[in-house]
Amino acid sequence: MSRERLKRGTLPPAQENIEKLQKVVEEGNYYGAQQMYKSISARYVSAQRYSEALDILQSGACIQLKHGQITCGAELAVLFVETLVKGKIPYDSDVLDRVRKIYKMFPQIPLPQHLPDDDEMEQISEALGAAKIRVDGCSSFLKAALKWSVEFGAHRSGSPELHVMLAEYIYSESPEVDMARVSNHFVRGNSPKKFASVLVNFMGKCYPGEDDLAIARAVLMYLAMGNLRDANYLMDEIKKQLESNQLDFPQSDLIQFIIYLLQTLQRDALPLFNMLRNSYKTSIEREPAFNELLDEIVAKFYGVRRRNPLQGVFGDIFKMMGGE
Repeated sequence: MSRERLKRGTLPPAQENIEKLQKVVEEGNYYGAQQMYKSISARYVSAQRYSEALDILQSGACIQLKHGQITCGAELAVLFVETLVKGKIPYDSDVLDRVRKIYKMFPQIPLPQHLPDDDEMEQISEALGAAKIRVDGCSSFLKAALKWSVEFGAHRSGSPELHVMLAEYIYSESPEVDMARVSNHFVRGNSPKKFASVLVNFMGKCYPGEDDLAIARAVLMYLAMGNLRDANYLMDEIKKQLESNQLDFPQSDLIQFIIYLLQTLQRDALPLFNMLRNSYKTSIEREPAFNELLDEIVAKFYGVRRRNPLQGVFGDIFKMMGGE
């Protein structure tokens, strides 16, 4: 039968190739399997049998990741998204579930939390290198998926669910957490409760003086998008979670500014906004990006255009959808 198919130049049902390729992976021939996944899926794409190509690539990405082959799995995951684009597959909950299944196969491995002694240095170095590979691979996949979601029917900033996945993975797996990057995706997501949990976790292990900066940055990013509701929810949820863990909410001039700002934005009070910004100038300038965010906030809430929207640290963030 397979010879007859070959003679006719037809392709077998995808499941036949999926089963064959899974055996190759399980035998430990990861590189050989990888080349076969790529070449065989390309044939289905050429035949415009996109659904079957997607089945093959999803299966390949998942089984390679399951066997710890991060680079191979991430490459097939990106090809899965590229096939969504080639096939003009619309964004919907079913395809999102398929993306989520691949995402969940990326390993989550806790990094060492203690200072190593000399004998452990090589082991720690290897663990950090592996973590970077995981983050880079998963980020490439999810950023490609975000672009697809923008083009084929999700929110103009990309799928909120995909933003949350990317934020969570970057936070949990990055050897050095960039909270600005994490926050940038969370504020485009749809789970301020998860965002609050991440911030509370970060506050438990960050350096002194970073906790209030992280909260302020998160709130200001929400507000710069015009999202007063989630900014307020985030503050309330952080307080609630800290209280349930018997921890104190940070107290600083910057936090006081954020509290006053949230109250001010609930009414038409531009003079009060300006006065508040001037009064807390020193606290705001602890992070250069905060003035950029406040320029965006005054434009969103009071219609005051920014002096030069393309300048500054965060200028491009609001020009594009959550890009990095």
